[in-house]
Amino acid sequence: MIQVSEAEPPTIALYPPLLPDSVGPLRRFFASRGLVAYLVGGAVRDALLGTESLDLDVAVQGDPARVAGGAAAALGWKAHPLDAGRGIFRLTSGAGPTVDLGPVRGSIEHDLAQRDFTVDAIALPMTDDAVPIDPYGGALDLDRRLIRALSPGVFVDDPGRLLRAVRLAAQLRFDIEPATRAWIMANAGLVSSVAAERTRDELLKLLGGRDTARRLRDLDDLGLLCRVVPELEAARGVAQPREHYWDVFDHCIETTGQVERVLQAEEGPGFLGDDVPVDGREYFAREASDGHSRLNLVKLAGLLHDISKPATKTIEPSGRIRFFGHHVEGAEVAGNILRRLRFSRAGVDLVSTMVGSHLRPGQMARQGELPSRRAVYRFHRDLGEAAVDTVYLNLADYLAARGPYLDESDWDYRRSVARHILRGGATRERAGRPAKLVDGHDIMRVLGIPPGPRVGEMLEMVREAHSSGCIGTREEALGLLAGGLRAGGTGA
Repeated sequence: MIQVSEAEPPTIALYPPLLPDSVGPLRRFFASRGLVAYLVGGAVRDALLGTESLDLDVAVQGDPARVAGGAAAALGWKAHPLDAGRGIFRLTSGAGPTVDLGPVRGSIEHDLAQRDFTVDAIALPMTDDAVPIDPYGGALDLDRRLIRALSPGVFVDDPGRLLRAVRLAAQLRFDIEPATRAWIMANAGLVSSVAAERTRDELLKLLGGRDTARRLRDLDDLGLLCRVVPELEAARGVAQPREHYWDVFDHCIETTGQVERVLQAEEGPGFLGDDVPVDGREYFAREASDGHSRLNLVKLAGLLHDISKPATKTIEPSGRIRFFGHHVEGAEVAGNILRRLRFSRAGVDLVSTMVGSHLRPGQMARQGELPSRRAVYRFHRDLGEAAVDTVYLNLADYLAARGPYLDESDWDYRRSVARHILRGGATRERAGRPAKLVDGHDIMRVLGIPPGPRVGEMLEMVREAHSSGCIGTREEALGLLAGGLRAGGTGA
C-alpha cells in the first residue's frame, strides 16, 4: 500500500455546488432512514477538480437491494439490478445523473483500499457539510496532477486498469507517476485478457480526449498499444517517400493528432472557415457507433488508415517507394480489427470506408484545380455517411505526412478542395431528387424497358447529370436516357 506524506497537504478544496442536484434528495433520504452512505469514485474526484459528474457511485452500509428499492419508492425514481450478485443496483430519475448503489465492503477505508487509483479512492459522506475521507492521498495527487495506483496488485486483479490508467490520464490531462508506470509495463502482457468490448471502449475514450498523439505514444511506451492492435507493430520503422516526415508507424499516430487540428481548431492553420456547410463541433459530437462519437471514430480511422502499407510496400529500381493498393487492403484489415474489438456493424462500415477512401479527396482533380461537380457528386454518392468524415481524415493525413515541412500555399489549396467537396455535399442533397424530372415509371413507359436493375441505373444517370448541371428539365432527362439506351450503357 502506498505511503502518504503528511508534509505536503493538498491545496484542492471541495466545490459542493458542482455536485449534481440529485445528491440533495439522496442525502435527505439516507438521513430520514438513518443510513450511512458515501459518494465514492469519479464523482468525488470530479467535484474536487471543479467538474460536475454525470454518473454517481454510492456505497451504502446495509442491504443495497432494500436501500435501492426504498430510495426509488421515496423519490419517485426507478431501481434496476445492475449486478445483483455483487449487490449493485442502478437508480434513474429520468433526468440528471444515474446513481449506481453498492455495499460498503467492510469499513469505508477498507472499501477505498480495494479501488485502483488514489484519485478515485476518496469518499464523501452523504451528509450535509461532509468532509472528504481521503486515506491514500488522492487529493494530493489531484494537486500534483498524477495518476497513482494504490498497489501493483491492482493491475493483476483487473487488467482492464492497464488501459484505464492511460485513458484516465488523457481524460484529466494528468501524468502517470513513475512507480505506476513501472507496474503497468511489468503487467502489460495481461491486457490481452481484457474483454474486447472493454478494450474498445477504453481505446475510444482515450481517442476522444486532447493530445491524442501524445497519449497513444504513452500507450506504446508502456507496451500496450501493439498488444491492443498487433497489426501496428509491422509499421514501426517502415520508411516512406521523401514527401513524408515520419515513418509509417509514427505517421499513423501523428494523424490522430492532426484530426484534432482540423476538427477542433477555431482559428489558425487547421481552420477551414466559417462558410463550410458543416457545423464540425455538432456533427462530430454525434454518436456514430457503440456509444462513441464520430470524432472518436475519425481518430481511430487516422490510427489505422495506413495499416497495410508495410504489406504493400515495393521499391522500384529507381529507389522510389510505392504502396500500391494499401488503402483497399487497409479497409479490409481495419474491418477485421474492429470486428475483433466487437464494434457494431455501423462502426466497422464507417471506419473501413474512411480507410479505403482516405486518398480520394486529394485525387479528384489535377493539382491546382478544384474537383468537377460530377466528381464531387460521385464522391458523396459512393461514400454516403462517411463522406464528410473522409474529407477531414484526408486533411489530417496530409498534415501528418508533411509535418514541419508543410507548405502553406499547398495547404491553402488543400483546404479549398475540402471546402469545395463539403459544399458539394449540400448541393447533392438538394439535387439528388430525380423524381422531379422523371421516375421509374417514366423510364419503363417511355423507353420500353421492364422493371429491374437497369431502371435504377438510368435513375442514377439522371441524378448525376442533374447534380452536374448537365440537365435541368424533364425533356432533357428523357433525351439523356434515350441516348444512354441507344449507346447500350448508363453513362454513370
